[in-house]
Amino acid sequence: MIKAVLVFNNHGKPRLMKFFQHYSEDMQQQAVREVFQLVSKRSDLECNFVESVSTELLGDTDYKLVYRHYATLYFVFCCDSNESELGILDLIQVLVESLDKCFENVCELDLIFHVDRVHYLVNEIVMGGMVLETSMVDILTQANLQMKIQKEDKGTSGMVVAGVASAPTRAVAAVNQVKAAVQQGLK
Repeated sequence: MIKAVLVFNNHGKPRLMKFFQHYSEDMQQQAVREVFQLVSKRSDLECNFVESVSTELLGDTDYKLVYRHYATLYFVFCCDSNESELGILDLIQVLVESLDKCFENVCELDLIFHVDRVHYLVNEIVMGGMVLETSMVDILTQANLQMKIQKEDKGTSGMVVAGVASAPTRAVAAVNQVKAAVQQGLK
């Protein structure tokens, strides 16, 4: 099970923190600091896996870190020892390529200024600590639908409706299908 998805820059500033269990804010900040210290001191010649070390991370000693370093950003998945390292590396690649296609040459500023879209993409890939989708085509299709819905919401009300804009696209599509079925039943 995936415990957390972390993205931080070369200086340890978190750009994305997505935890799949409830942890206090202090524990989350401590986890980011410890993960940064573990990952940043490794050379580029070492493998991208860090098995559980003697320290406790997120209240558990049974964990591993799988990470990739792209330019100025570290993408780190913290997961239990049952997860496949190569599968998680592939998942990181899917996430990075999806971000790159969504933002057209993604950079650190995109993660800062479009945090809602970044979280949405992560939610399309991983939900509740389990891998939900790995097809980049499906992920980007859902992301584009979500952006279209947000633009429609902005056009009708002048601002984004928080509940609709942050809802997963599949849920919105399901609600629209139910509404359409009800309206057809009333005619």
